[in-house]
Amino acid sequence: MTPRWRLLLLALALAALLPAVLRVALAMPEFGAPTAALGQSVNALVPELRHVANMVAAVNFDLRGFDTLGEECMLLCAVTGATVLLRGARGERGDVRAGHLPGRPVIPRADATVLVCRAAATLTLLFGISVALHGMTTPGGGFQGGVIAASGLLLLYLGEGYAGWRALVPSPVLAAMEGGGAVLFVLCAGLPLIAGHPALTNGLPLGEAKDLYSGGLMIAVNAAVALSVTGSFGLLLVEFLEETREPADAPASNEADHEDGTMRART
Repeated sequence: MTPRWRLLLLALALAALLPAVLRVALAMPEFGAPTAALGQSVNALVPELRHVANMVAAVNFDLRGFDTLGEECMLLCAVTGATVLLRGARGERGDVRAGHLPGRPVIPRADATVLVCRAAATLTLLFGISVALHGMTTPGGGFQGGVIAASGLLLLYLGEGYAGWRALVPSPVLAAMEGGGAVLFVLCAGLPLIAGHPALTNGLPLGEAKDLYSGGLMIAVNAAVALSVTGSFGLLLVEFLEETREPADAPASNEADHEDGTMRART
């Protein structure tokens, strides 16, 4: 199909959807106006029933926690599928060198760059853990904290280079975090079922309102989500960055070997 036909089909699709989009946009309530009684009921009842201040976390991990379990399983399947596809085409060897364009000089990283990236990666990891731990009291939770913590791996890659990053970020650990978090979530939902109660029935102390360890079973569910999301996104980053490796049968490059040697010396 030529680009002209593609643009024509796009224009027809936009023309067909435009009336529906305008109708929905004009029918939307004013900003800040309540749209349903459910939200008002959650705000009125959940703080007393679950001793938490973050209503979004209460909905995700308690009121509709079974739906969240399905979403975590979808994330697990998506990451597993992407990993299988990438490794199937690339292979699983981790001892090859980083990709290098012939003729482009390799400039060693400055010590200041390495120091800044190491410090920023550490702070990013700690901030992600903090966001995950405070999921019951402030905006945040396991999903947000897990994404933030996993993003710190990119800073390690920028600071350490391919060889150092490959040694610091073992994919089996990330895979164990991904699967372990999912298993913990399943246990939180399944153990009450075995005892004859609804899934995710709380059997733990609720704690004090606005306390870090409030919410009962939601603490365990939040931790499970944090582990699974950190492992999932971290594993995706590892697989994407592994695509930058040179093939095992590629001709050796002195500059590339120099870079790998420099990075190994730094680590």
